[in-house]
Amino acid sequence: MDSLSSSSFISTFSPPSSLLLRRPSSSSRRLLRVNSAAVEERSTITNPTQNNDLPPNKPKKLYTRTNNHTALSSPSKPRPEPSLATALFTTMEQVINTFIDPPTRPSVDPKLVLSDNFAPVLDELPPTECEIIHGSLPPSLNGAYIRNGPNPQFLPRGPYHLFDGDGMLHAIRIRDGKATLCSRYVKTYKYNVEKQTGSPVIPNVFSGFNGVPASMARGALSAFRVLAGQFNPINGIGLANTSLAFFCNRLFALGESDLPYAVRLTDTGDIVTIGRHDFDGKLAMSMTAHPKTDPGTGETFAFRYGPVPPFLTFFRFDSTGKKQKDVPVFSMTSPSFLHDFAITKRHAIFSEIQIKMRMDSMLEGGSPVGADNAKTPRLGVIPRYAGDESEMRWFEVPGFNIIHAINAWDEDDGRSIVLIAPNIMSIEHTLERMELVHALVEKVRIDLVTGIVTRHPISARNLDFAVINPAFVGRRCRYVYAAIGDPMPKISGVVKLDVSRGDRDDCTVARRMYGPGCYGGEPFFVARDPGDPEAEEDDGYVVTYVHDEVAGESKFLVMDAKSPELEVVAAVRLPRRVPYGFHGLFVKESDLNKL
Repeated sequence: MDSLSSSSFISTFSPPSSLLLRRPSSSSRRLLRVNSAAVEERSTITNPTQNNDLPPNKPKKLYTRTNNHTALSSPSKPRPEPSLATALFTTMEQVINTFIDPPTRPSVDPKLVLSDNFAPVLDELPPTECEIIHGSLPPSLNGAYIRNGPNPQFLPRGPYHLFDGDGMLHAIRIRDGKATLCSRYVKTYKYNVEKQTGSPVIPNVFSGFNGVPASMARGALSAFRVLAGQFNPINGIGLANTSLAFFCNRLFALGESDLPYAVRLTDTGDIVTIGRHDFDGKLAMSMTAHPKTDPGTGETFAFRYGPVPPFLTFFRFDSTGKKQKDVPVFSMTSPSFLHDFAITKRHAIFSEIQIKMRMDSMLEGGSPVGADNAKTPRLGVIPRYAGDESEMRWFEVPGFNIIHAINAWDEDDGRSIVLIAPNIMSIEHTLERMELVHALVEKVRIDLVTGIVTRHPISARNLDFAVINPAFVGRRCRYVYAAIGDPMPKISGVVKLDVSRGDRDDCTVARRMYGPGCYGGEPFFVARDPGDPEAEEDDGYVVTYVHDEVAGESKFLVMDAKSPELEVVAAVRLPRRVPYGFHGLFVKESDLNKL
């Protein structure tokens, strides 16, 4: 395993300590203290040479280390003058946050959840030039890498979960070897209402309903806000903070609590929210943040889940973007947390796991979403062109709980299915103690004739946020690129797995560690020549954002997917910190031109 030795790449390109200790003038500094980190944000500029405090091509200081300071302090922001109703509702919310539902659990304590690089950036960033500090950007990357993630526009006054927060897109636009970074909020209805009001208005799903008293209080407050005309729930109350998808010649920002939001990138690299998209009125309520597009047919498959029957609804879009009819699945008999799924050329595979919506947890003062250890996980298989659920088959798979699916394909002329997915070993910690979660990537084989399900781990590491070459969605693939939890949700590196190896072998064939104090996000594979049908599956690049918590700066890394150590072929210093987030997407230049 010598070829897989750890590499400390990021620290190689860290600026000298003298530069890191330079303090900008107090008139231009904004300081947000969250736990042990003091996050410094500076007013953004499009042209780096216009900055009078720092010379060109030198990074701006983003962090200073302090003692264990736990108080949250927000910089002054111009806010609209609150109306009498807004002031009254804000007071009621403060009472709820202070006396009825204070953030006592670590999983919803904003001082802990928003520590280090999980802290939000305080402003949007217009398209800003980036500095290439290593190698060169290959022509294959002409286009944009965009990553989604939560970034609350207002610092939380009460409970806050990592999954909450307004969606912010961080897009690095690459053209002819040059790069610009842009960070913009997804302008959802919720975001716009709260921006206009000057404070949070609509409660968040994961942190707003902890126990019956809190749920009743926040529910009543929301009803009063609706009656006062502050917001209309018909227009959507959810976030678009989870992922992105490109299909039907449209780019969508996704969150499973609302409809997709169409966005586009301008020629200069700016991000524009077009609006909420319901596909000519045929898509109701919400949609998964992980739709699957068949690269061969151009069809996109998706689903939604909810707290009332049918708990699962499967549907698809044809290659022209027309939504086909819903297939309600009533055989899923409890409201499970169903975040992701997989497709093959013949089937769609769903996982009913032990995380579900639980009223008994709320009665005990907990979240309405929690683990039920008495429940046996199941895998559901349905033909992907099914007209109803009559052909849905369920297979009990004890101990198999997946949040994300990596890929699946048919074998034995359709008589069996292979699924690759990370299994959450301690499912009860998924929402409350993520640092205790260990995800073990497994290869699962479902024999559709005998009904027997067999499972084999293919790596012992804590791996999640895994991707493949997008050209292999729904068909047999060989390589997987997965993020290394250290522990989750922090990601210390990326590994390449060869899933064609024996079922009992560790399938790791390459690894790249980011170095001490450096953490990244979900990797994404970009083919060197996506138009070449003869190209090898791993002929391309693995890209991601990485943040150095010691130097306080973020970078965009490009790694050679074929090299045994995932060699870094290009590194771009970003003009501003990019917080840790969720899922990303690369959109090639020709597809950007279709938007």
